[in-house]
Formats: sequence, structure tokens, C-alpha cells
Amino acid sequence: MTDDLTNPRIQEYEDALKRGRKAYNKAVSEGRSPYLPSLDSILEHVNVKQEVRLGLVRIPLDRIVGTKTEGRQSGFADNFMPLMDKDSEFGYKWRSVVNYHLDQGIGDPIVAYEYLNKFYVLEGNKRVSVLKYFGGDSIDGNVIRVLPYPDDTNDTKLYYEFLDFYNDSKINYIYFTKLGSFDRLTEAVGKTKGEKWTDDDRMEFSSAFFRFERLFNKNTNDQISITAGDAFLFYLSLYSYEEIQSKLDTEMKVDVDKIKVEFSQIAGTEAVDESVALQPEENNSIATLFSRFMSLTNSSTLEVAFIYDRGIENSGWSYSHELGRIALEKAFGNRIHTVTYVLEDRPEDLESLLEKVIATKPHIVFTTSPAHLPESLRATVKHPEVRILNCSVGYPYMSLRTYYGRMYEAKFLSGLIAGAIADNNRIAYAANYPGYGSLANINAFAIGATMTNPRAEIYLNWKGLENGQPLEDMVREKDIQVVSGYDIIRLGDPNYRYGLHQLTGGDDITLASPVWHWGKFYERIIRDYLQGNWETAAGASKNSAVNYWWGISSGILDLVTVSNLPSGVSHLVSAMKRQIFTESFHPFEGVLTMQDGSLFGTEGEAPSPSELIKMNQLVSNIIGTIPDVSELDEAGRVILKAQSEFGAHTQIPDAVTDTVETENKEETGE
Repeated sequence: MTDDLTNPRIQEYEDALKRGRKAYNKAVSEGRSPYLPSLDSILEHVNVKQEVRLGLVRIPLDRIVGTKTEGRQSGFADNFMPLMDKDSEFGYKWRSVVNYHLDQGIGDPIVAYEYLNKFYVLEGNKRVSVLKYFGGDSIDGNVIRVLPYPDDTNDTKLYYEFLDFYNDSKINYIYFTKLGSFDRLTEAVGKTKGEKWTDDDRMEFSSAFFRFERLFNKNTNDQISITAGDAFLFYLSLYSYEEIQSKLDTEMKVDVDKIKVEFSQIAGTEAVDESVALQPEENNSIATLFSRFMSLTNSSTLEVAFIYDRGIENSGWSYSHELGRIALEKAFGNRIHTVTYVLEDRPEDLESLLEKVIATKPHIVFTTSPAHLPESLRATVKHPEVRILNCSVGYPYMSLRTYYGRMYEAKFLSGLIAGAIADNNRIAYAANYPGYGSLANINAFAIGATMTNPRAEIYLNWKGLENGQPLEDMVREKDIQVVSGYDIIRLGDPNYRYGLHQLTGGDDITLASPVWHWGKFYERIIRDYLQGNWETAAGASKNSAVNYWWGISSGILDLVTVSNLPSGVSHLVSAMKRQIFTESFHPFEGVLTMQDGSLFGTEGEAPSPSELIKMNQLVSNIIGTIPDVSELDEAGRVILKAQSEFGAHTQIPDAVTDTVETENKEETGE
């Protein structure tokens, strides 16, 4: 057979060859192998449990990533495009497959091995290459599954989660980067684990997913480390499965355009540190002062809404934010107009309430509980014209800003006092749920206690357990005389343990209490908005998330002590507070020994915000453990589910927050 450049098959091969050489050069420039990986080479370092013949399987082309044997590698670049010259035997055979495909379609199944839900071709590499060139989506194949022994690696654990999902659904074209995602998907589509999917179930799901996947692929590039499955699961968290199924392609496109800014964040590939604002920025330039003058004399009124879980008469947490709202109104007068909404006073759920609030056209909405995060994120994605901020920390979403305080600084100071006062070295610590930042609070308290008492032992008591020991019983049983209670006062209950207490001679003496000054935060945020600095405040950009995490130096929180503390202790606390204020001291600087004997931190350095937010171990002088999700009460499990769903950087079963109000209406500030 003679070919020339007018032969369309020649032109197609030349085009495929260009794609292959481009991928080859890119891989070489990045220091990667430019060829397809071979499964045989990969399995040299794998402890294989068994091989299972799956029979004929419809294989997604994007899951086919390599060849079974090393001998077939060099003919293809790592994108399965050819590398051999057009006049070679390889080139001739590739063009013959193109002829066959265009004349009658490729129907012969390939033979492939599946390992960790990736496929490696034993027979049919050219068929795969041609179909990938023409943009095909799948091919039939006789598949042999290679099962590794279970281990603690993320890839293997995720694969075994996939196997459970596959056994129920027989779906192999969706995959994730985060553990637990298959179970979340099962729940989102209205199924239970172990329930077998019908043909109609699979057809309905494939229709919804593939429509979304096409739009996702148009909005992403190779630099984003996220699967279409990750993005689809996020989409399912914003809209119900039934809603998504009923959406037209044009409606789904609008949705994807709204959420595409989150794609790089969903899989946790972006560092939290880059988006955490640790201090309010000061700018005293003439331009800024002029902008401030003009903004404060402008006649328009800024509409600001606050949403509370419960009324201020029943909730110390709501009351603290209400004080911040009042301070905000005093600072700006008739320049702003604020409105409060209380969730418990309305029959609607939070999502419905947010829709009603947004219908009043506010400029800014503050949702004051970390438990509001999921609905807040949904609302801000649907309504990008409204600025919504949620009181939580560590969530890397560019649509929604979060805000919180570095409570670990106040906890460290409280620990200094506790260690100095505890004559028998025993201190109780009341904690709520193991959420973002809460373990840093506990550890900071323990670090402070050992600075004034190297023999101090911190007895950890978790409040949010299904069958936990009451704090009072622990105090009595262990003969504990110093107790670190909750961080939010419970109004109308004088017996509620709030702050640091000393128990002596039958008396319960308060030694120190954390105080929130939310007005400081709200005033600064509103000032930035009025001055037109919203887009650049805290280093914000179109490609970054913003989490405000301010500390004592910002004035957002403080530790108030009683006047009759021993003078030496009082002087020490004041001195350490000044050093924290000026950032000349960090409670976590240096190396810490954890409960399991491992070391945390680096000598002479402080941990990053991300490391503190995601802290998942306790220091060595703490008596107690981090509860598993199965040990938490119902409220804790609900909160845990929300953080697992929306906390892209979650490494442990965290709760959404360390300030959640539980079903029995008690206040928690841990």
C-alpha cells in the first residue's frame, strides 16, 4: 500500500504524531518518563493478593493509562498518541485501525488489566490510541483485576472503597481523591451501602454525570489536581440529585461556570496558609484616607444581615455576636443598616431562610455559626452578587469567606495560670468536638500549664460523646482542683463552668475567662467594603480563598483575669500576652513531644496556620484521647458529616467547629 500526504489517514497520523511528540517533550522537560507506564514495572513493588477475571467490561478511555508489558511502551507517548514515524510498520497498522474505525467502528474488545481502578492494555493498544485520538469515551474489554493487599496508604484505602461501590453499582467511570467520597456519593443519590443499582439507576446516573463531566473538562486544565468525580460530588452538595437530573444543559452550564472557581480547592491541592489572614492590614496612605472620607460621607446605606442559631436571650454565642453588631452600628451610624434573623424562631430551614434574606438584597451577610457553613457555601455559589461570611476557619473556598479567632493564644495564657495554681498537678479540660483548631486550643493550654508546672497533667473531658463521663464526675474522681471550662458563657445558668476555675474549700473561684470582641472584626470588614477594598483585603485575589483568623493583637479576643491572682502569675501572664501581641513569642514554637512519642514542629520555628488548624495529635502531658466519630453524640455526628463534606483539607474526623450549640441547647466554646 502506498501513502501520500493527500491521504486523509496520513494527515490524521501526522496530527496524532504531533500530539504525541508534544506530550513527549513536555514530560521530558518536567523530568518525567515520556512513555506509557507499564503495569509489570509497577507490580514489581506491590504485594499482590490475587487476580480476578471480571469478564467483559465497558472501560472508560480516560481510565486507560498504560500498557501491561514493558515491550509495548515506547511506541506511545504518555497520552497514548503515537511516537513512531508514519512510514514505519507501527504507523501503517495505526492507520489501518483508523480505516477500520471510520468504516465500521471498533467493536473487538481489548484485553486489559485493572489495578487501583486504572487500566493497562495487554492487547489493543492501537485501538485505544485511535479512539482517544477521535475523542471516544469508552471501549469494551476483557478485564483482569489485580487486587493488592489492604494497607494504610491513601490510594489502597480509596480503591477498596471503590470496590464496595462498584460491587453495588457496577460503575467504574467515576473516581475521587478523598477517602469517604464513594459513601457520600451513594448517600447523595439516595442509595444505601450494599443496595444494588438497577439498569435504570445506572442510566439516570450516567446521563447526569457525563453531562457534568463534559462541562467540567471544558473548564479545567492539566494543572488542576482534581477528578470530575470530586467536582460532581461538590455539585451534589449544592443541589439535590433530583434537581441535577432535571436541569437542562444550559442550566447546568450556568451552574458549572459559577462553581469552577472552586475546582482547584475541592481536592485540597491549595495550601490553607496562602489564604489565611492572620492580622488586619493597616494602610494609612493618603489615597486610603481620602477613600475612607469619601466612603463615610456617601449618602447610600449599606445593608448588612446577621443570622443567629438562637435568640440572644438563650445563647451566649449569639449574644457575643449581637454585641459586635451593636458596636458596628455605633461605629458607622446611619451609614449602615443591620438586620438580625434567628433560625430557631422560624419554621424554615437555614437554606430557605438564606434565600429569603438574600431576596431583601443585602450587601453583606454574616452567618454566625460554623454549623451554617454548608448552606452558606451553597447560597454564595448561587448568589455571587452577595458577600457572605461564615464564622468558621480553615475552609479553602474562594466563593465564601470565613472568620474566626485564634483561641489557642488565650488558651495558652489560661494554661499558664492553671499550671501555677494546681497544687496536685491535676487539671481538667472541658472540650466539645474535635473540630478545626480545637486540638490546637487543647495543646496550647497543656503547653502553657507545663511552662509553670512541668508535672502538670491535663485530664481531657469531651462533652459531645454519646456515653461520655460527666465533667463533674471526672473532677470528683480524680480529685481535680483546677478546671478549664467552656469558652462561651451560658446565660441564666450560674453553675455553668465558663473559663478557668479553682475548686477550693467548697468554693468555685473564677480565675480567668476568654472574651470575644466581634465588633472589632465586623467594623474592619465593613470599613474595607466601604472603601472599595473588598477584592484586595487580606491579600485576596481572584485565585485565592480568604480565611480571617485573627488573634489577640487584633483585639478580636482576649483573656480577662481576676485582680487577686498571685502577683507572680499575674505578671507572667501580662508579659506573655504582650509578647504574643507583638508576635515576639509563639506558643507552638519549637519541637513538641506528642502522646505517641512522635515529635511535632521544628526547632526555632512556629507551625504554619494550616498545621495548627489541622492538628490531629495531643501533646504528651494530656490524659485522654481524640474521640472517633462512632463515639460522638448525634449532634456531633451531624457536624462531623458537614465538615467531612465541605472541609477540603480534612485529615481527621473533625467537627465543623469548636463553637457549636448542641441539641440540648447548651453553649459550647471549645
